[in-house]
Amino acid sequence: MANITAALVKELREKSGAGMMDCKAALQESNGDIDAAIDWLRTKGLATAAKKAGRVASEGLVGCISDGPLGVAVEVNSETDFVARNENFQKLASEITKVALSVEGDYEALKAADFPGAGESVEDHIKTQIGTIGENLGLRRSAGLKVDNGVVAAYVHNQAAPGLGKIGVLVALESTGDTEKLDALGRQIAMHVAATRPLAATKDELDPEVVAKERQVLIDQAKESGKPQEIAEKMVEGRIRKFFEEVVLMYQSFVMDSDRTIEKVLKDAESDVGAPIVLKGFVRMELGEGIEKKEEDFAAEVAAAAGS
Repeated sequence: MANITAALVKELREKSGAGMMDCKAALQESNGDIDAAIDWLRTKGLATAAKKAGRVASEGLVGCISDGPLGVAVEVNSETDFVARNENFQKLASEITKVALSVEGDYEALKAADFPGAGESVEDHIKTQIGTIGENLGLRRSAGLKVDNGVVAAYVHNQAAPGLGKIGVLVALESTGDTEKLDALGRQIAMHVAATRPLAATKDELDPEVVAKERQVLIDQAKESGKPQEIAEKMVEGRIRKFFEEVVLMYQSFVMDSDRTIEKVLKDAESDVGAPIVLKGFVRMELGEGIEKKEEDFAAEVAAAAGS
């Protein structure tokens, strides 16, 4: 059996919102597997925040800009938030975001592209800046969206500087209608995406493994409730539909008008824009998604330094 440490219990508590003893029991049942433990807690109805799992913040900035039918987002990391607020780092992140436009957000092409006025690639210039800024820096990822007709709208949540912040969102709208009105609509939807964190634009784009896992959790919950098989199956189908409404962008209730779904918002806007509108996709990039942040034991560090 896996060694269930206090740190492991603490991590599960933070991810699930469940009590300490419940977390310990879940880890024992799942042999120390965090994801399996979260599913066990959900099955028992004990997890209150499982959907917040796996989001550990790292430092740096997300850059997000658009130019008509093209938009890009990049994540540039630093070791501390202090450096992320530094003017030199912000200028670096801003320039990298602009270069990303020239390569349509392609990550490998961006690393190899020339950094303006530096006489070296973006990747090499970041290494040069490590010595100047005094911290380890890195270009973690980039993404781009493009449409043939229409706009890619960009939105940055809580801007630290123009086009830079902790969350950047792109929304691609294909349409031959009024581009100014399209961009305004796209920005509203991008703000919605920043707030609601959808997993996919449409049901068909959802990862089948995610759907299968959710269905299994719901089946296990229904069995735990002691309901007859027929009723349990109906419960699961109803809850799966609710799951789609929570995680699929087109089915979500618009944060600025909860009486309409995003699908309805787009349809209603067509008369104002003057042409049909198709949502071609979105990108939501949040600083530090999925990065495990090393926990420093400051007291131990000082003691080690004093003894050296």
